[in-house]
Amino acid sequence: MESTNRKKEVPLSEKFSLSPVEASALTGIGMTRIREAVNNGSLVAHRHGTRIIILPDDVKAWLKALPKIGNNSVSTQRAEV
Repeated sequence: MESTNRKKEVPLSEKFSLSPVEASALTGIGMTRIREAVNNGSLVAHRHGTRIIILPDDVKAWLKALPKIGNNSVSTQRAEV
């Protein structure tokens, strides 16, 4: 007999909210960068008790706001030493 209180596994792409670890896994961006973005306010996050919750739409907006590479954008060339 299966318990009715057991949580079902939901794919990351279908979740309404993400933990920082899940946001990292979904985007492929490391936890350090995710934490920095949350702490500096560039990635909007919410607190639910002790948990940090990130909405998928906020992750998408943050990704879209990252600097572009190419013409009329941030230079990707490093200074020669």
